[in-house]
Amino acid sequence: MTETSVTARLRGGSAKAGVIAAVRSTNFSLIIAIIVLMAILTVLRPTTFLTFDNLLNIAVAAVLIGLCALPQTLVILTGGIDISVGSNVGLSSVVCALVAAQSPSAGGGVLAIVLALAVGTAGGIFNAAVITFGRVSPLIATLGTYTAFQGVTYIVTQGKSTAVLNSTLNNVNSVQIATVPLPVIILLVAVVALALFMKFTDFGRNIYAVGGNPTAARLAGLNVNRYLFGIYAFVGFIGGVAGIILTAKQGAGVPASGAPDLALQSITAVVLGGAALTGGIGTISGTVLGVIILGVLANGLLLLNVSALYQPVPQGLLLIVAVLVQQRRGHFDLRGFLRLRRDPIPAAALKADGTE
Repeated sequence: MTETSVTARLRGGSAKAGVIAAVRSTNFSLIIAIIVLMAILTVLRPTTFLTFDNLLNIAVAAVLIGLCALPQTLVILTGGIDISVGSNVGLSSVVCALVAAQSPSAGGGVLAIVLALAVGTAGGIFNAAVITFGRVSPLIATLGTYTAFQGVTYIVTQGKSTAVLNSTLNNVNSVQIATVPLPVIILLVAVVALALFMKFTDFGRNIYAVGGNPTAARLAGLNVNRYLFGIYAFVGFIGGVAGIILTAKQGAGVPASGAPDLALQSITAVVLGGAALTGGIGTISGTVLGVIILGVLANGLLLLNVSALYQPVPQGLLLIVAVLVQQRRGHFDLRGFLRLRRDPIPAAALKADGTE
């Protein structure tokens, strides 16, 4: 059986229609929530919130969350989770800064970018190897690498920030195209590319099958490990991209940057967007709406002069509310998730997967 037909065979027409209806309902609810939130902030700050400059500020501030949330969507679609994404971004950022600090030339900047991408991808590949070959739960594997990547970050920097004076890296943050900063354009391109990939490629469509029922996907002929390996490696690559943007934005490599906020925020955005933590349900468009809600909320709290100490509170509450909504809709089995989603795999499935 070819992979092209796997998703269609694993899902009946009525089930697919139900998923589509749920996604549309979630997206509509999120759009209403965004409109209401923006209306409230416009009333409270009529001269500052709904201006082009402020809306652009929201977009710029949401770039890192958005870049981390996009691949996190794929991970959660498979029934996994990547807690290490923020640490990987931080490690890629300091490597980028350390290399760029040694050479202010354009060549030094290019080398720093290449090495940051390599480090981020290597981190993703390491996660993929532990999860697929070691058969470790994604939750445990990435919790371990979250700490490990953060530890390596402090080791290579000796706990000190590294200032960067490199024109190539500075351009990543300062270049604008039609008044839109380059990081925002990078995020928009990533959103469009990933949405098209998920809709029009066999690999993208079959991710839903892998997350919906991994055992059935194996028996149907999908190499589940190949999908998981590619997805976690992709998370690492995008983490490298985010690390480069973070370095350019700060003008330095800061060891404490990236983790743990980016991991929590990316997961929150994906779950707010309607993705089920048990896998098989979720969309890129929903994740984008989740990122927008977090961006507007953070900006609104800033305009209302709410202390930064209090800002993580509503983000955590949003995640709790999103999971509670999933439970009511039947998309989330708390007991199953706490069992770390280690479904028994029949011997025939292991042979089909080539892992025995």
